[in-house]
Amino acid sequence: MLMYISTIARFTLLEAARRHLFIMMIAVVVGLFGLAEFIGELSITETRQVQVAVTASLLRVFSVCVICLFVISSVLRELNDKGLEIILSLPMPRYAYLFGKLFGFAGLSLSICVMAGLPLLLYAPAVQAGCWLISLFCEHLLIICLSIVCLLTFSNITLSFISVMAFYLLSRSMEAICLLSADPVLATGAVSQDFVHFLVNVFALVLPDLNTFARSEWLVYGVDFADMRAVLMQTLLYLTVLLSAGLFDLYRKNL
Repeated sequence: MLMYISTIARFTLLEAARRHLFIMMIAVVVGLFGLAEFIGELSITETRQVQVAVTASLLRVFSVCVICLFVISSVLRELNDKGLEIILSLPMPRYAYLFGKLFGFAGLSLSICVMAGLPLLLYAPAVQAGCWLISLFCEHLLIICLSIVCLLTFSNITLSFISVMAFYLLSRSMEAICLLSADPVLATGAVSQDFVHFLVNVFALVLPDLNTFARSEWLVYGVDFADMRAVLMQTLLYLTVLLSAGLFDLYRKNL
């Protein structure tokens, strides 16, 4: 069984290399490094802090979009080319395919995170940059699993990408939304405000708190390791939920 998983993971990484994702990521990292140096020339005070915060934010958003699009397009290509049917015709369980793709995408994500974290070492201590890198990798794992689940559900690249990005943006901004709903500008006491506040709290309980992942202030002011424990626990919890959903959807498909 491990042979099937490792083979699928290896060919997933080969596909990423043939699509020149690694070369593109290196080019983007070099370009953002140049942008950071340019921003540093414009900053009057706290030059290094501004450079590392801006660079980290841009690298996080770009890497999430890249990994999401690659995961969705890779799985969709196998669905359209009947490659998935050929793979599953082999004497192996369906979960081997899902875990093989997950490990392959995770290897790609780890490479991207390492490339994104290297320029940050020029502006922040190694411990802070390492914690940021690990947290970004955890965030990527959740995006990878969600992308697979959405693609298996919708079988459409546009709907899948929009769904994943909506999930990501909502999870990232949920803390601010909760604060706004708890203390609105015009507190009328209407039933609609209470309902919206209740609905927001429900979403906050269901969604992961991605606002605590890969925080740029870690690179500037230091890392609270309690936050890292919370990140790892959330990653483990939501990975279990998303993988269960992906396995359920994969097994119920009549391929």
